[in-house]
Formats: sequence, structure tokens, C-alpha cells
Amino acid sequence: MQQINDTAAFDFIRYANCWEDADVLLKALSPIAGSRIFSIASAGDNSFSLLVTNPEIIVAADISKVQLLLVQLKKIAYQYLSYEELLGFLGFTNSTKRIETFNTIKAFLDDDCKHYFENNIQLIENGIIHQGKFEKYLSFFAKKILPCIHNRKRVCTLMEVKSAEDQKIFYEKHWNTWRWRLLFNIFFSRYVMGKYGRDPQFMKEVSSNVGETIFKQTANHFKTAAAQSNRILHYCLKGNFGNLLPHYVRPENYKSIKANLHKLHIKQGYAEDIALAYNNFTAMNLSNIFEYMSKETFDTVSSKILNATSKGARLVYWNLMVQRKMSTNNSNKTIALEDLSATIKNIDTGFFYNCINIDEKI
Repeated sequence: MQQINDTAAFDFIRYANCWEDADVLLKALSPIAGSRIFSIASAGDNSFSLLVTNPEIIVAADISKVQLLLVQLKKIAYQYLSYEELLGFLGFTNSTKRIETFNTIKAFLDDDCKHYFENNIQLIENGIIHQGKFEKYLSFFAKKILPCIHNRKRVCTLMEVKSAEDQKIFYEKHWNTWRWRLLFNIFFSRYVMGKYGRDPQFMKEVSSNVGETIFKQTANHFKTAAAQSNRILHYCLKGNFGNLLPHYVRPENYKSIKANLHKLHIKQGYAEDIALAYNNFTAMNLSNIFEYMSKETFDTVSSKILNATSKGARLVYWNLMVQRKMSTNNSNKTIALEDLSATIKNIDTGFFYNCINIDEKI
């Protein structure tokens, strides 16, 4: 991944949320109590979610220092705030006390984290979960682009509870207009997404038409009843999660996550290096990190990562537009659980992903 670290910027919050489905991640990994779990940190959400399994340890790693400062902020907020205070502070609910709350918990942050957020206090004030580059990109679509296509009533109707057949009819008759197709394909094109949503360097390995690929996957999901309760879709269309909270901030998970926070270790560096330093992992959440790597780098990194796992370990990772499968060139180390992957994909709320891969160390 060194070519990404050398060419893409990592001095700001790129992702303020994890956009992989934590519910399907937990089903795919199915870690037992006492597991040793490696997790790509990103915004921290899915690493927090894995704490409900009562692991021995979770190592949350990222090459971005700023992303890890965000994870630390969330961890401390989780540790010292009540559930209602946590929702307000992070931005899931309205609050006028975020700066006041930050001032009460900042003494528990390390100096780098405290100084970063003191110098960028507007990120706190405006709700940290909305302040990533990708979140601002999605919010711009919801608040500026979508109103040029569909009015608020039509957006609400799309997400109203209805039968699968009625959902499909509504999409085809009322939603899938020429203006929707045109503006969607422009906004989610390689250039616009690369420049304003992700990073051009993250798209270097993509050979397909980005807008067309994402549109097809989006259309397939919009026509299903599952779209009505999809938190990711809710954010894309309304710029917030509403009542569709991510796994790690649902009330039923709050106590168990809080009780296991001390088991979360936050580390900066390359995934393969940190994994090998800790070693003997029984489960790995690898997000979609392989998407950004050349084929040669992927082969090298995946082999090293597998060397850091124990026999029977499960590894889960997503492909968006670049196909990367660890079992292809590591057939002596891992097998692909293809039937399970297909089953899990059917319930994955990350509708824009092409597939979810579940591998097992042999």
C-alpha cells in the first residue's frame, strides 16, 4: 500500500463513518468469545461493533494518523459519556453542547488528538460523523443534487414501507427518470467521485465505467423492499441516518461495547506490518483495502496478512469495482467460502459493493 501512502493525502478525515455493514461483518466472521481480531480502523465503527463478541483483543490499524485520532475521540466519548450524550456529541442527534462536551472529555485524549480537535473545533461543533470528505460528498448529493431530480415527498415515498412489488413499480415508474440517470452518472463518475468523494489515487486500479457500475448496483437495490430500511441509503438521500443507527451506536450494544473498550488497541501503520507484529489472529476485518493496490502489491500484502492468522481464521473484505480475491494466489493458505459469501451478500446494506469475500485459513 506504500504507493497510496506516498501519493494520496491523509491529513484530514476522509471517512467519518464506516460504510461496510457491521451486521453482515459479524455474521461473516462469527467470532467466538476470546478471539484475536484484526480490523482496518477507518472511522472505527466496525472495530467498536466487534467488541460485542467479547474478544481477547482487537487491533484497529490504519495508515492515516488523522483517522486514528477520530477513532480515539470516539473511544473516549464512548467511555465517558452516557448513551444520549454520545449520540448528541457524535452528531446522530441534535445538540448545542458538543464543544462543552468536548471540553469535559479532552483531558482523556492524548496530546496529538486533543490538539488536532482543538485546532479543528468546527468538526466537533457540526457533528463529527458528518465531517469526513466522503460524508460531505454524500451530503452535497442529498441536499443539492437530489432536489433537482426528486422532491422531498418522492424521496420519502421511496423509503416508505411497501411490498417488494410496489417498491419495484415505484422505482420504475416514478424514480428512474432521465434526470436521475443523468445526474447520478455524472455525480458518481470516476472524476467527480475521485476528486470530491474519495481520492483519484484510489481509482487507479479501476478499469470499469464507475458511474455505470454504481448505478447498476444502486438500481438493483432501490427496487427491493430492503431499501426502505437501509441506513446507508437513508444517508445518501437525506444526509443523515435518522432512526437507522449503525450497529455500534444502537442502544442494545452500548453496554457490551463500553465494557470491552479496553481491549481495543489503535495502531498506525501498514496492515500487514501491524498484523505480523501481533500475530495469531483468528478473525480479520479487512474492509476494502485491496481495492487500492496494484495486483503485485495485493499478492504480496495478502500473503503476509495470511501469515499473521491461525488455522481456521476467517478473513472478510469487500470489492467495490476492482476484483481482489486472496484465494486466487494463496490457494495453499486459504479457501474462499463462496456459498456463505453469496448468502451474506444478499443481506448486505452496502448495496454499492460488488461483492463481499469470506475466506478461511487452512
